[in-house]
Amino acid sequence: MLGVLLDRGGWVTSAELADRIGVTPRSVRSYVTSINARTPGAVESGPSGYRAGDGAARARDGLRGVERSTPRERVRGLIRMLVERGEGVDVFDAATELHVSEATVEADLRRLRAELSGTELGLSRDDGLLALEGTERAKRRLLTRLVLDELGGGAFDAEALGRSAEAMGIPAGGAAGFRRDLVDALTGDGFVVNELAVSEVVLRVAIAVARTGGGHALPDVADDGRPERAIVGGALTVLAEQHFGAPLARADRRHLAGVVLSALVDGGESGAAPPPEIDGAARAALARAADEYGVDLGGEEFAASFAHHVQNVVRRSRERVGARNPMTRSVKLSSPLVFEIAVSIASELTDELGVPIPDDEIADIAMRIGSVTGQAPGDDALTAVLVCPGYEGLRLQLRAHLERALGHEIVITGVETGYEPDWASLDADLVLTTIDGPDGGDRRVRIQPFLTSRDIARVSEAAQRVRRQRRLSGLRAEMGRWFAPGAFIRNAPVSAPGDVIRMLGAALVREGVIDEAYIDSTIERERRSSTAFTESLAVPHAMTMSASRTAIAVAVNEQAIEWGTERVHVVAMAAFSAADRAAFQTVFEQFVDVFADPANSARVVRRAEDLPAFLDELAALIDQPV
Repeated sequence: MLGVLLDRGGWVTSAELADRIGVTPRSVRSYVTSINARTPGAVESGPSGYRAGDGAARARDGLRGVERSTPRERVRGLIRMLVERGEGVDVFDAATELHVSEATVEADLRRLRAELSGTELGLSRDDGLLALEGTERAKRRLLTRLVLDELGGGAFDAEALGRSAEAMGIPAGGAAGFRRDLVDALTGDGFVVNELAVSEVVLRVAIAVARTGGGHALPDVADDGRPERAIVGGALTVLAEQHFGAPLARADRRHLAGVVLSALVDGGESGAAPPPEIDGAARAALARAADEYGVDLGGEEFAASFAHHVQNVVRRSRERVGARNPMTRSVKLSSPLVFEIAVSIASELTDELGVPIPDDEIADIAMRIGSVTGQAPGDDALTAVLVCPGYEGLRLQLRAHLERALGHEIVITGVETGYEPDWASLDADLVLTTIDGPDGGDRRVRIQPFLTSRDIARVSEAAQRVRRQRRLSGLRAEMGRWFAPGAFIRNAPVSAPGDVIRMLGAALVREGVIDEAYIDSTIERERRSSTAFTESLAVPHAMTMSASRTAIAVAVNEQAIEWGTERVHVVAMAAFSAADRAAFQTVFEQFVDVFADPANSARVVRRAEDLPAFLDELAALIDQPV
């Protein structure tokens, strides 16, 4: 619950919180009371619900690991024992240390085996003696994942990272200093550093020092002879001794230098061209996405840079190095089309190169794609008329100040100097006026003759409102023809994403929009990356635009559906045709924009009993002031 409040930043109703974490509103109130008793002021209460207080992050850190009686905490305790004790752990001794019965430990072992799935580690048992089977490197990767999973949204707070690592038996009190000095050292050596992945590298160094010191060394790693590997390895060794109390062993130094070069350093730093198979796959993926989505993905310079990035993605995948991206959610929400292009590129790379590409890596690709497809400042500027009667010098000064402060958002196309202008004839997106007049709605903004910071903020907010309404106008005008009349489901009787997709897909098949192959493609797309674009909305779709026409099937559920890591109430399966490529961006960005506010979803769920009611509510949400 604290994680949700910290992510949101603002007020969240009790009902929203309860739905988000899968409990009752009464439980939410109980949680708030319990949290504030432990950390006063951690959660603030008010007429609008709850929000994170000044102590929320501290309270979350303090609560981690407190309830050692939960199955999740017991499993982590068992893993810590097994990793630390190479000779094995007796079931009876484990039960004694965890203060539970042997039967409880036996039940936890089933959960532990599930936790080990995909880790290259296994659990062996000789009578009552348990042992963790697998390589030292695999054990270290498991520790890394468990620590980072504990952090959730705080994965990039070095102090919280240190506390979480120590809870798993990894002394990491110097994590904050190591992080800072590592970035400085790499930058000083001329490397361009991607700071999103620094925390995982810090954690891996702390684990290496602790494990080697405990007698669990890595086997030696071959040196590839790259000079930058020696430079990075030397810096890591010095900083490990300075902040964690011991230098890195040779194998750790070589291995972790490779991790840094694949995770932290810009792919083009070495100057060496990527292998032909990687370069070819990267360029082919870009070309196909550009053709499929009708976008310009840059020229030779971008393609060469992207190939280097893909080379690092491959290295990270093979070394099981994560690249956690704190902006994944915001990139997905604010730029769904760009994220979708990135999913398409990542899927082709996975097929061609045989490496899985998780959402955080996809978000990184999306950020790179956005850098060449995004609008330049001023491209989306609004027109404005300035109404400012009186002294000419003051008017010129006010206009100059407006253009200097807001030139990236507005273009002043006219100036009215009279005290009684014809308000109705002022043809612009915004009217900025120093005098009062009849109500002009959202587009009229009252400002002072001497521009203040508050005036600048008001004009900027008005520009955002108008821009959003302009973006949504296409959805308002077109949505009637997009939503298939016979493809609306209220309270779908199935709850697994694949089953919901098949149910909505069957409705579109009956409408003659798609075939069974499109449904299979949609399920495959969902497997690659969750299509839950907001906390309450999922938009499953295929990776090809092969529908006979663009149409959407909708399921509105009172009970939330577990969709990836989200709990959604609205599922809109979108089928796109190549002829309606332009509609793809409109549907995605504008539809997701409407449901970005959980309150909008709650309103739709309450009132949308059928498709006409759904469309009425959608229209009302589009038209309401922001």
